[in-house]
Amino acid sequence: MSTPPTLSRPAPSAVEPWNTPITRKTITYVSVVCFIAWVASVYDFTLFGTLLPVISEDFGWSTAEATAINTFATIGVFIVSLVVGTILDKLGRKKALILLMIGGAVASGLTGAVMGAVSLIIIRSFSGFSMSEEVVNAVYLNEIYKKAKGRGLLYSLVQGGWPIGALISAGLSALLLPVIGWRWSFVVAAVLSLIVVVMALKLPESPTFAAMKEVKRRRAAGDIEGANALAAEHDLEEGSHHQARLRDVFTPQLRRHTICLSLAWFANWIGIQVFAVLGTTVLVEAKQVSFDNALVILVLANAVGFCGYVFHGWLGDRIGRKLTVVLGWTAGGTVSLIMLLGPGTEAFIIPLYALTLFFLTGPYSALLFYMGESFPAHVRGTGTNVAHVMAPIGGIVGSGLLSILLTAGLPMVTAAILTGSLFMLLSGLFMLGTRTTNRIGDHKKAQEVSA
Repeated sequence: MSTPPTLSRPAPSAVEPWNTPITRKTITYVSVVCFIAWVASVYDFTLFGTLLPVISEDFGWSTAEATAINTFATIGVFIVSLVVGTILDKLGRKKALILLMIGGAVASGLTGAVMGAVSLIIIRSFSGFSMSEEVVNAVYLNEIYKKAKGRGLLYSLVQGGWPIGALISAGLSALLLPVIGWRWSFVVAAVLSLIVVVMALKLPESPTFAAMKEVKRRRAAGDIEGANALAAEHDLEEGSHHQARLRDVFTPQLRRHTICLSLAWFANWIGIQVFAVLGTTVLVEAKQVSFDNALVILVLANAVGFCGYVFHGWLGDRIGRKLTVVLGWTAGGTVSLIMLLGPGTEAFIIPLYALTLFFLTGPYSALLFYMGESFPAHVRGTGTNVAHVMAPIGGIVGSGLLSILLTAGLPMVTAAILTGSLFMLLSGLFMLGTRTTNRIGDHKKAQEVSA
């Protein structure tokens, strides 16, 4: 007499990926790796914008031609970025980080070998892999920090890799450019990305993603009860066992949130493109600052920008991440407008430009973590990436619109106001239409519960 087949539900074990406890040591290592990964990505990304005037001079391009080339390169970044959400939700958070950093290293290294506009556009397109690393951070760290205290502040320290990466980019450019030239500067960026790949091999997979895979396996094996129990244990929403589809982030419950969040990214990245990526070009052309002084200003401003990340991450835990982003971007748009219309003295430009980056990039420490918690787990990668891919589109429009206005004969001050300050203000308005996750008072309640 044959015995009936038994369901293949594994016995509960602490060594299973979905049951592995997240210790302080784990949180520390994951945070360090993700921080360095983001520094490496931003270093390469802002290095291109910082050195664009030097690259343009080498190839004989005008300012309008250089911004147009940057526009086409950003279109390529957008196309490459489209696949990141699928990689995250299908292959996992750890593998996604490794694959993206490898792609970024290749793009960085080959940039030093470009022969002209066409090769530059094609190669820089693949930097879309490393730039999408912050999508991995938003999803991965949200799941790793799930039970950690002060999650927003912790994430702000990691996301603070943006100003640190920009700071290193501007600082090393000032130091190494006369010695090794712009081509070898990109090789240095490639080496940094490869170091991250080696470190990432020791990362654990997210327990949430591991649980989603196990829920699917149990359902496929007919163990519906076991699948439901594991889903409840990890707070997985209904539908977590289905493959993530693009249309799932446009359901009636998520449609308005997805659209408003995407528009906020789009509008703000027009401002990012003008004031952060093309910051040296704007300072040189609009305020008649020399390129060497522009690099110094960029270094000082990004040092202040790091404080902006920590401040907005801390504030997001207390008054709500959505409100923090709205207030920050509104303040940034206002400060940038004052900077552009004010006098051209360094005593005026340095603090105002620093405050512009403080309020422009700082809120991203709250925004990225907010995105990770605002979408259900099974579409967390897809939803976050849908909004995130609007960044290169905003960059395309920002760079393209700036090129059009300059070609039409408008002065840089006017062009920067219309493309930078205006859209920064609009990005804050679009954020008002998104979902609210943590609210004022939630931080205090969490402290009372833990006490």
